[in-house]
Amino acid sequence: MASLQLDAVRKSFGETVIIKGVDLEVKDGEFVVFVGPSGCGKSTLLRLIAGLDQVSGGHIRIGGRDVENLSPGERGIAMVFQSYALYPHMTVRENLSFGLQNFKLSKAEIEAKVLEAVRMLAMEPYLERYPRDLSGGQRQRVAIGRAIVRDPQVFLFDEPLSNLDAALRVQTRAEITRLHQRLKATMIYVTHDQIEAMTMADRIAVLNAGLVEQFGSPEELFMRPANKFVARFIGSPSMNIFPAILKTAGATAEIEATGFGVLAIPVDTAGLLAGAALEIGIRPQHLRLVDGPGAAFTVNYAESIGTETYIYGAMAGTADEIILHIPDHRKFEPGQTLSLAVSPELVHVFRTDTSATLPALK
Repeated sequence: MASLQLDAVRKSFGETVIIKGVDLEVKDGEFVVFVGPSGCGKSTLLRLIAGLDQVSGGHIRIGGRDVENLSPGERGIAMVFQSYALYPHMTVRENLSFGLQNFKLSKAEIEAKVLEAVRMLAMEPYLERYPRDLSGGQRQRVAIGRAIVRDPQVFLFDEPLSNLDAALRVQTRAEITRLHQRLKATMIYVTHDQIEAMTMADRIAVLNAGLVEQFGSPEELFMRPANKFVARFIGSPSMNIFPAILKTAGATAEIEATGFGVLAIPVDTAGLLAGAALEIGIRPQHLRLVDGPGAAFTVNYAESIGTETYIYGAMAGTADEIILHIPDHRKFEPGQTLSLAVSPELVHVFRTDTSATLPALK
């Protein structure tokens, strides 16, 4: 296996700049997920690493070797696509072995690699079946097996679970995670699903408009997002945002937030003056119901899934719908008014000029 390094990587199609200068270092054996909204450049970046598209600038290194001028076959990578791309006239065994025949391996070596791959993927009973006789999840496992037998330096996955139903997605992502643990391989995985990113990755690169907004562990992105975009993209349901004003700067800033009054929040307000416009972010699970005075919240509707309830509603002074999450089953009526509170240490504060998160005081 090998490390992967991107230095100022850019990609343009004519006048349109898709990747705007990405610097990233993936450690040997690390599972890294590229996540972001549609059109952010994550699949394009993966194609640049694979050599399916050529970079417009910058360098790509795999195992310390510059590869931006090498063909896909020379880079030591194997790629799993959203579409299974299996040969329909070949059995599972033939699909797995076909690509190895160009590497001048003996039949015994090819057979050993095929059997090891199907063992890892629990596909032994299906070796002589054709793709038409397999379920979607089984076909995707064959596509993953085709990557395994090549013994690549880096595995690349381009939204491999998008064609599967919800239950199969959960099962297959667990299988890919276990596979990574067994192989200890370097893996880059592209998805638009932040739940996949949070549950699978060692580290996550959040992309937006061709740039990496933040690169860190799932916990870091959730607890310490670099800016409002990351804060809202990571976490489900999305973070609630409220207008706010800096009342007093100091060791613990006093911030007046719409609906919540003045909150003493331990953030660094260096460079900001009293009266500066801010925004605060509160995750739905960090809002809590209180008896008595609190921020007034009017229920629009509620969704209970038995073990937890999501309440959607409105608060005066904010145009966006506000979401409250409570970890049990409760019934709420449309138009009902609730009182909400939040602990200041759970509040995120964003500058309105840059959207950057104000750092916590050290």
